Amino acid sequence: MNAVGFDQVTLAYGGRRVLTGVSFAIVQGEFVALLGANGSGKTTILRAILGLVRPQGGTITVLDKPPRRGNPVIGYVPQLRRGSVQTSISGLDLVAGATGGHRWGWPVASATEKVAAWKALEQVGATDIARRPFDRLSGGERQRILIAQALTGEPKLLLLDEPLISLDAGHQRTIIELAREIGQRLGIAVIFCSHDINPLLKAADKVLYVGNGKAAVGKVDEVISGPVLSGLYGTPIHVVHVEGRIFVMADGIELEGHAHAHDA
Repeated sequence: MNAVGFDQVTLAYGGRRVLTGVSFAIVQGEFVALLGANGSGKTTILRAILGLVRPQGGTITVLDKPPRRGNPVIGYVPQLRRGSVQTSISGLDLVAGATGGHRWGWPVASATEKVAAWKALEQVGATDIARRPFDRLSGGERQRILIAQALTGEPKLLLLDEPLISLDAGHQRTIIELAREIGQRLGIAVIFCSHDINPLLKAADKVLYVGNGKAAVGKVDEVISGPVLSGLYGTPIHVVHVEGRIFVMADGIELEGHAHAHDA
């Protein structure tokens, strides 16, 4: 079964068209790296899957049904920008609040909701930090809490929007390995949005690369290549391999190598 299907989908965000006639399928159980330069439409794709952006054309399916807001089968980890969440609420209350549909743990979660929260925190190995204030956690610890929050509804699809931003290499590996292990254990598809392919090279079953309103999907070596990306962008693209890392270059400028504050 396909976890996500796009059939000739056209999407716009903020009055700007970001995808035109894009088609791809993500099979249940796959770990897919969603890649592309700043503004290419990665976050818009996630919003469309969540039912927050309606396509201007084409058809989207999520587990063989149309997308809808608040879909309980989707676990979503939003992009956590620096300074965006300043709360002294504990990680436990944050996750318990999500279990009961509250915001930031208020009103006070019930005993049943806290049991469900502990179960989710156990799945991500975060019980030892669960009672600490969220705003005093490290970036990697915050991501664990947010992933636990996404797991409270026992999702059939997990979406992560740029969870590696501001994390060092060690914490990046930890979060990637955690997301992949969750996908394998639950047998669900994971779509992992990132501005950089390199941390995901060993984890991704496939990559979904978006650029210039188009998309290409396949294994890393099939998609991250000069001919494919040149066709995507309509301009010469060079893919450079250096000491096990991949760099995507256009006119001597790296397209993916810098974290960004916001993506379309």
